[in-house]
Amino acid sequence: MKPGPLNLITDVAGLAVGQATDDRLRSGVTAVLCDEPAAASVMVLGGAPGTRETDLLAPEQTVQAVDAVVLAGGSAFGLDAASGVQARLRETGRGFAVGDARVPIVPAAILFDLLNGGDKGWGRFPPYRELGYEAAATAQGGAFALGRIGAGAGAVIAGPDGGLLKGGLGSASALLDSGITVGALVAVNALGMATVGHGPHFWAAPFEEGAEFGGLGLPAPWPAEARLPVTKLGGIGSLANTTIAIVATDAALDKAQARRLAVMAHDGLTRAIWPAHTPYDGDTVFALATGRHSLADPAADLVGLGAVAAAVLARAIARGVYEAQSWPDCHVPAWSDLFGKR
Repeated sequence: MKPGPLNLITDVAGLAVGQATDDRLRSGVTAVLCDEPAAASVMVLGGAPGTRETDLLAPEQTVQAVDAVVLAGGSAFGLDAASGVQARLRETGRGFAVGDARVPIVPAAILFDLLNGGDKGWGRFPPYRELGYEAAATAQGGAFALGRIGAGAGAVIAGPDGGLLKGGLGSASALLDSGITVGALVAVNALGMATVGHGPHFWAAPFEEGAEFGGLGLPAPWPAEARLPVTKLGGIGSLANTTIAIVATDAALDKAQARRLAVMAHDGLTRAIWPAHTPYDGDTVFALATGRHSLADPAADLVGLGAVAAAVLARAIARGVYEAQSWPDCHVPAWSDLFGKR
């Protein structure tokens, strides 16, 4: 197993990513579009989620596939981003057919970034619908930027010494010996920390491929302060959190299998952020399957896919923080401001 050619979720065949960022707003949208409707499900383990169309993704519900998944800033206002993506998809003839009508199926999740210093005085209409449309209109396969962009533009996590640290958008991938690819995309805005104690090391270090987030490994000796969790509760507020993610594979999965993939992928969130799944996080993981490769042994192969998805998500979380840059004239530093890029 090794990273895919791009080490991004777009290594999964059949997916495109589009992003829109409003620097003045200090927020944005990231959309993953499926070339063809893809099997999908979701698992929500945080206590304060903000989502759209997640009930539809339960295995027993009627619609079997989705056209896109959206991650956005803006708290509940950001759910409008999915309507913008839906509008763009409808223009291109995409959607679930109901007679002559087509309804693009676009689940979404949001994070809270309303207290990050950006201009939120948007008046009557929040900007997220248009940001969603822009993200969908510019979506393509291939490389895309990480860090302070799209849904990760306004993200903030807990930092060393009880302070704050810039979060961001991260992605990673893995190519299995079977030829199946697994990828992850995440906007990291957690209540807890992605780094260990007062230093630069990432909790996700055991899963790192090469030096994708600095190549530092774990600290030795283990710092005493790392034995106690550090959160943002004393910073910008207990409700200003949430890590939202998509894991994807080109394996052929049904909705029930995609649900299990999302469940297992949450292990990666807990390996990369401490604490996670708190009452003040909305931790949500979507799973997408584009169906290009059949599983030889569906039950046994799903075990391996889930484990890989967890590792890839952990790496994506660390990359999102590692690649993020601080906003100008902002008191929240980025990882590189504190420790320098390796």
